[in-house]
Amino acid sequence: MVPPSLRLPSGRRLLAVLSLFAAQAATAAPPGDAPQALDVLHWWTSVSERRAADHLDARLADVGIQWRDTAIAGGAGMAAAKVMKGRLLSGRPPAVSQLIGEVLRDWADLGLVLELDAVARQGEWAKTLFPVVQAHVTHRGHVVAAPLGVHRINVLFYNRRLFERLKLAPPADWAAAERAAVALQRAGHTPVAWSDEPWQVATVFEAMLLAEGGPQLYQQLLVARDPQAYADAAVGRALERLRWWRSLAPAGGRRAERAWTDAAREVAHDRAGMLIMGDWVKGELLALGSQLGNGFDCLPVPGTAGTHLYSIDTLAMLTGDYAHQAAQERMAAQLFTPTVQLGYNRLKGSVPVRRDIDPHTLDACARDSWQTFARESAPRLPSLAHRMAADEAMKDALMAAVHRYAVDERQSTAATQRRLATLVRALAHKTPVTATP
Repeated sequence: MVPPSLRLPSGRRLLAVLSLFAAQAATAAPPGDAPQALDVLHWWTSVSERRAADHLDARLADVGIQWRDTAIAGGAGMAAAKVMKGRLLSGRPPAVSQLIGEVLRDWADLGLVLELDAVARQGEWAKTLFPVVQAHVTHRGHVVAAPLGVHRINVLFYNRRLFERLKLAPPADWAAAERAAVALQRAGHTPVAWSDEPWQVATVFEAMLLAEGGPQLYQQLLVARDPQAYADAAVGRALERLRWWRSLAPAGGRRAERAWTDAAREVAHDRAGMLIMGDWVKGELLALGSQLGNGFDCLPVPGTAGTHLYSIDTLAMLTGDYAHQAAQERMAAQLFTPTVQLGYNRLKGSVPVRRDIDPHTLDACARDSWQTFARESAPRLPSLAHRMAADEAMKDALMAAVHRYAVDERQSTAATQRRLATLVRALAHKTPVTATP
């Protein structure tokens, strides 16, 4: 049966079907060959992430590749990065690793990442990939990673059952969110699921920054890295809104540095009303048995509708001694096929990197994300917290300053703005990444 994404007018449909068959033939394992094992290092450890990884495992087995799993939990990939460096220094690099954003470019500069130009050319990636994704996986003129999916960061999830029970309007703007918070608290529910883990605080802050300052200021701050822009009043408002949002979570254990999955469970089990986090939360809520449109729903963070704050999942093939190159290239080709793209992203909560997907096959949250990302006029902006907008040094420094402000009431807004500007001035030594438009 022709996949829904290929239901095109008859002439184009035939060409698309032939292209799909050609792609399957190109990725198929030679008959009679034993599966080739590839060690894959990543940080997908939640229930939904494991299901997405298992989907990749199964689909790679179709083309004679055995996914040898090395999953490292903790810290939005920071623990995995340490393991990766240790294995490289000890001469035992994995064949495949989850490398994203500026980290991917750093490793490519060291000559440690296999160039996938031939795979991309044969699969016509340039014709099918979103241009933003194409730019992201291309470094110094070479394709250096296999793209898997696009995550939207500026998402507000809310418990639909609680909102309907209390007759609350969806939190489409800050006024509605504030009214909902008051009503939820009076009814004995936690208004906001929260964690003080630094990367999660930074995730909420960058969404607030986009909401208060708009895409142009966001680009000045985190893409162009203009230190003077941090004096803008909108930065101060974003910081203060961050503190306000955190204040809607109960003090004590529920503000601890806990896993994002704990916050997702609070929403899934009717213990919390709202959560700002990337759309991987949707995958987790579905995996926990909650239903989109019934148990929960999603909206762009107030003030960010029509914009896409993104992070892109990619897997890089490491060079090593080039012993696994044929299998690595076959893996990269298979990851780009429509079947793998649709299945992986449906489980992960993200959206496919392909432009030829039929958006009507996506759920409502994914459809809004995909269509916004696809719209040429929509601002698409790289996430700081998720390694898209800056290198590790700048990311860590800015995250630490924002985290300190969020958890320490003694830190003034103005002083924090000056601290952020100082850090950007000191660390902005690399060529800024590109945001569109």
